[in-house]
Amino acid sequence: MTNTEEHAEDTCPLVYRCRLPLSTRTVNHFADLLRRRLKAIRSRWRILLPGKIAVIVQAVLRHDQRLADMAGGNNVSESTVRRWRDELIGLLAAQAPRLDRALKKAVKQGGEVVLIDGTLIRTQRRTGKADRRN
Repeated sequence: MTNTEEHAEDTCPLVYRCRLPLSTRTVNHFADLLRRRLKAIRSRWRILLPGKIAVIVQAVLRHDQRLADMAGGNNVSESTVRRWRDELIGLLAAQAPRLDRALKKAVKQGGEVVLIDGTLIRTQRRTGKADRRN
């Protein structure tokens, strides 16, 4: 018995397209962050343009696209897509306010509950006989 590396059927990699609803403002924001980062570290180039990298990273983050799938469809390696994802997450995290400052701001505005995504929902406490456990 001999082992062969050939596949039983003729195979070829398939690439599919899907619709990804992204706002132009979000894509531009991601791309601008990346452009500023590249300028700061004096990087000459990337294999893809910052706008294309922004779309790939958003597809990974918003629609949970597998890194290998996104890499294969764009002719880059899986580790490159992972690096781009981690880099843009770091750039976005650097812009976020610190938690203690965000909570103080919510309290100052009269908020009692803050959701993790930053949405502030105004609530009213029950008083007197209407007060009961939720």
